[in-house]
Amino acid sequence: MSSFPWIHIILFLLTIITTLGAGTIWEGIDIFKEPERIIEGWPFSLALLSILLSHEFSHYIASRLHRTRATLPYFIPAPTAIGTFGAIIRMKSPITTRRALIDIGAAGPVAGFIMSIVATIVGLNLSDIAKADDIKGIGFGTSLIFLILTRLILGDIQDGYAVILHPVAIAGWIGFLVTSLNLLPIGQLDGGHITYALFGRGHRYISLISMSILLILGIVAWYGWFLWAGLLFILGIKHPPVLLWEENLSILRKITGIVSMLIFILCFIPSPLQLE
Repeated sequence: MSSFPWIHIILFLLTIITTLGAGTIWEGIDIFKEPERIIEGWPFSLALLSILLSHEFSHYIASRLHRTRATLPYFIPAPTAIGTFGAIIRMKSPITTRRALIDIGAAGPVAGFIMSIVATIVGLNLSDIAKADDIKGIGFGTSLIFLILTRLILGDIQDGYAVILHPVAIAGWIGFLVTSLNLLPIGQLDGGHITYALFGRGHRYISLISMSILLILGIVAWYGWFLWAGLLFILGIKHPPVLLWEENLSILRKITGIVSMLIFILCFIPSPLQLE
């Protein structure tokens, strides 16, 4: 009989607190002067945690369906502007087939992508438009999907004006960024699982090319890519072999792999953040 998952619950509760604190920052509240107002950060916290929960539990459910042992999600609280370093599940047994690789790898990003769309739609409807000269602070880079949703909901923004994102829209933006990071076709990231299932040994060359592109982006777009590339290098850019290499994948799973790649393209942001 398994023990009660105390560590998962405690980490999740701590992450609720830290994301509430982050939410108050996006609401313009000084949490250090008015700590009693922390609950007002709930829109951001609820939106972001819903995205992360859907992502990780979709991995967990897919793992269980393929009889792959996996832990419940570990949430990582952090005193940052978003209140967390994300969440992870840990595989306790190898993923044995290509079918399982695609199903487990794609389940999280697809679910997180859908929840991010919902959060972004809600958040953009609550957002404001102001003169760009009056806006100071962090500028958010735009992914294709965020740009499409902004145009559909807010229409064309006049020159000299910019959108002041509601905290829920910011959570959606973070969800798209997290989805794209997980779908990078490198190592044992979700995108790495999918790439290995589709291309086998070709995964190694795709990983190397992708790492090179990240380094180039670190030079020309955003220094943060150096940090992410370094972390991925430490974790490893190779993928372990599966125990059973099926000769053919079903059309549905090939389509799942292609859809995942399209989601990556829609969500990827070459330069996520810049000061304005």
